[in-house]
Amino acid sequence: MGWQGAVVAAIGAAQYKQQGAYGKFNQRVQNRNAQVAEQQAEILDDKLTLDLSTFEKKLRELKGSVIVNTAKSGVTQGGSAANIRLSNLYEAELEKDKMRYDTEIGKARAFEDANFSRIKGQMARQEARIAQLRTVSETGTSY
Repeated sequence: MGWQGAVVAAIGAAQYKQQGAYGKFNQRVQNRNAQVAEQQAEILDDKLTLDLSTFEKKLRELKGSVIVNTAKSGVTQGGSAANIRLSNLYEAELEKDKMRYDTEIGKARAFEDANFSRIKGQMARQEARIAQLRTVSETGTSY
């Protein structure tokens, strides 16, 4: 093996090392993307808690104003007033269920994004390994 062979081997070794670093870097990037997506799911849970507590506060305020307005108007608490309160409670529960559902859908999407990012990272690492094998085989046949 002459000096040309040594140069080819050195270039091949450098390329091999660089391809490995590139694959590891891309995998780390995708793993970080997965962590960010999982954090989004946690944020959605926190947002749901906040939204539900805000909704409950506004609902209590609405109930109080309805009771006061009903009492001011001289309407009894039975009959139509009771039906309105019942309807408001039903609508409130539907709204809370919708908030919970939307949060669960958002979390599912976030976890799916996280899984997809991890898969992309593993693929990037495998592609780098394939490139390394190609470099080794090409370097081996070059001299």
